[in-house]
Amino acid sequence: MGKVVLHQVKKQFGAVSVIKGVDLQIEDGEFCVFVGPSGCGKSTLLRMIAGLEDISAGELTIAGRDMTNVDPAERGVAMVFQSYALYPHMTVAENIGFGLKMTGHAKDEIARRTAAAAEMLQLKPLLERKPSQLSGGQRQRVAIGRAIVRQPDVFLFDEPLSNLDASLRVQMRTEISKLHQDLKSTMIYVTHDQVEAMTMADKIVVLQAGLIEQVGSPLELYHRPKNIFVAGFIGSPKMNFLPVIAAPAEGGIRVKLPGGASLLLAGDASQLKAEEKLTLGIRPEHLDRSSGDAVLQGTVRLAEHLGSETLFYVTLDGGAEIAVKADGLASARPGDVLTIHLPAAACHLFNAAGKAILNGDLTR
Repeated sequence: MGKVVLHQVKKQFGAVSVIKGVDLQIEDGEFCVFVGPSGCGKSTLLRMIAGLEDISAGELTIAGRDMTNVDPAERGVAMVFQSYALYPHMTVAENIGFGLKMTGHAKDEIARRTAAAAEMLQLKPLLERKPSQLSGGQRQRVAIGRAIVRQPDVFLFDEPLSNLDASLRVQMRTEISKLHQDLKSTMIYVTHDQVEAMTMADKIVVLQAGLIEQVGSPLELYHRPKNIFVAGFIGSPKMNFLPVIAAPAEGGIRVKLPGGASLLLAGDASQLKAEEKLTLGIRPEHLDRSSGDAVLQGTVRLAEHLGSETLFYVTLDGGAEIAVKADGLASARPGDVLTIHLPAAACHLFNAAGKAILNGDLTR
């Protein structure tokens, strides 16, 4: 069992509070990803679970046991670091089995576990090589193999792909996801790359300034962000935000868009004033160039042709800027005027404090 529970966990470095009271439950066998901007505390939180950082306050349990003050070696966790941390004078086989050797396992048991990990990670032809003879992706697989042989309750990954090039990151992302399916172990993964989080996670934890902003499945966070921070952080390119004036109307909420167009959104308007300044959010892929419930016009400032799709960065007539995702064959150029249609069902509304008061519902 690899269930991890954190209750009001805090971390302070002197007078500086880094983790400010985290409550989180990660189920046995779940792939949980911590994401957030640099300095948000995601790596610190992972190191606290590993026992590499002391917990200043609160409680941590792993597999039902209190691990708050237990030594790292006794926690039943194995960590894969951003740097491979391989011993250059040892072979791949010796690197993978070194941790077991240090804990006094028998030679035949070390050999058996090493061979099983090498088979799983496609490292068998490389067992006699030294790290200097391996590619970056192969070195990362060796580091993962070193964790696998320990047969931990929980695997911890601290930005393991950030040193790899783009194509290797995609390959290793797939391999780690397959590994999770094969082992069915609890995995906690830290990354600054929200694309990694979206593609790999069962559960995403979005952190900011030492606090959890939202926890949920990738699609829940994408379609039902609780606040403007999560809405802007999850998704690439990020959600567009437009200043609007909102007022109660028959059938929902009437919003006045930049440039003067208006849009009726289906939602509860009981908490709105007669006219209130809000922020409307809509994702670039939900904007349409042919049909919708409201029309905006703007000038293309930049066009990024990516092959399968094109991103237009558009300055609206009211001065606001938005990104529009279009077909890869779209031919508009900088300086061209675009007519953009907004579907009401895809729009989100956020109040002055940044809290979501309405999430789009594309099933309507």
